[in-house]
Amino acid sequence: MKIVVREFDRDRDSEEVEELERKCEVGPASKVSIFTHLLGDPLCRIRHSPAFLMLVAEIVDEEEEEGKKRGEIVGMIRGCIKAVTCGKKYTRPSKLQLNDNDSVKTLPIYTKAAYILGLRISSSHRRMGIALKLVHKMEDWFRQNGAEYSYLATEKDNQASVKLFNHKCGYSKFRTPSILVQPVFAHRVKLSNQITILKLTPTEAEAIYRAKFSTTEFFPRDIDTILNNKLTLGTFIAMPHGPHAKGIWRGVDEFLANPPESWAILSVWNSNNVWRLEVRGASRVGKVLAKTTRLMDRAFPLLKIPSFPDVFRPFGLHFLYGLGGEGPNAAKMVKTLCGLAHNLAQEHGCSVVAMEVANREPLKVGVPHWKKLSCDEDLWLIKRLGEDYSDGSLGDWTKSSPGVSIFVDPREF
Repeated sequence: MKIVVREFDRDRDSEEVEELERKCEVGPASKVSIFTHLLGDPLCRIRHSPAFLMLVAEIVDEEEEEGKKRGEIVGMIRGCIKAVTCGKKYTRPSKLQLNDNDSVKTLPIYTKAAYILGLRISSSHRRMGIALKLVHKMEDWFRQNGAEYSYLATEKDNQASVKLFNHKCGYSKFRTPSILVQPVFAHRVKLSNQITILKLTPTEAEAIYRAKFSTTEFFPRDIDTILNNKLTLGTFIAMPHGPHAKGIWRGVDEFLANPPESWAILSVWNSNNVWRLEVRGASRVGKVLAKTTRLMDRAFPLLKIPSFPDVFRPFGLHFLYGLGGEGPNAAKMVKTLCGLAHNLAQEHGCSVVAMEVANREPLKVGVPHWKKLSCDEDLWLIKRLGEDYSDGSLGDWTKSSPGVSIFVDPREF
C-alpha cells in the first residue's frame, strides 16, 4: 500500500471527502469539539478566491495502476492565493509638483500570499507523515503560481498542528488576532436613535476601503471582488446625525473630503448557506440549560434575556469583515453596527455572528461578544516560500512587527 497525493476530483471524491470532514474535529482534542458541514461543496471555503486548489491523500495498492482503482481517502488540504498588503511606503511629490497643499502619500506594498486551510487527516491514519506530504505538495503549487509567502491559522493549544507547521514545515509565529463571537438571540437588538446607518453600494464601499484601509496588513487587492460577491450582504457605515445623515448623503467624495468627527464601517458575509458548524460532546445538563435560555428569550422578548444559541446541531453564521472607523465615538458606532448585523443574522436564521480582529485593534472594545464562545488569541503562522524573491522596500515580511489593525478576508474564515 502507498499514499498518493492528487488533486481533488469533484465527481469522484465529494461524498468521501465530506464524510471525512464530518468525522474530523476542528482544533485540539477536548470534551467539546467543533465539526464542519460543507453542505455538498468541499470547495466552498476556497472557491471564491482568485486561485485555489484542493488535494487529497489516497491509500492505493502498489500493484494497481494509479487512478484505475479507487482507494480510501485518508487526508485532504485546501489552499488559495491572492495579492494582499504586506506593508506600506511613502511617496513625496516632485519639486516641480510641490505646492503648499502637497503632502506625503502612503501607498500599500502588495505581495502574493498563499493561505492553507482545511487540513484533515483520518484519525486512523495519523502520525504516518500524510499531513507533511499534503503540505509539501500544496507549497509546491504555491511556488509554481508565484506566491512569496504561505500562512495559516490554528489554535495555539492545537499541539499537533503547531508541531507540524512550526517544527517540521518551517513556519513561525506571526500574528495573534482575536476571534469574537456573539450569539444571535431570539429578541432583536435595539439600535441607537442617535446614530445614522447607511448601506453603501459596492462601489462606494470600495472607494472608502481603498482610501482608508488599503495599507492595513492583509488588505486584499481584489476588495472589489469581495464586495460584489453575492455572499456579501452589504457594507454599512455609521455616523452621528448630521450632514451625512440618511436622505442627504452627498456621496463618497464628499464623505472622504469632509468626514464626520466619528464614524465606523463594516461588511457582512453570509456563510450560513455555504458551510455550517456543529458542537459535539457537551453534557446533557449543558444542553438543557442552553435550551431553557432560548425558550425564555422567545417567551419574554421584551426582557431581552441573553440566550445561548443552539450550536449542538449544524448552525450557520454571518462573518463581519472590513471593520474600521475614526473618531472618539467610533467604538459606539461599531456597537450599533454590530447590533444591525445581529438583527440581520437573526433574519437569516444564523446562530452566531463572528468577527476576527487584530489583538491590539482599538475598535475591539465596541464589538459585543461572549468570552466563552470567543478566542482571545488565534495563532497565525507564516513561512517565506523562497529566498530568491526581492526584498523590495519592505524586507522579509515574516520578520515585521504587527500593526494595530489587520484585514481578515471573509473568503478564508
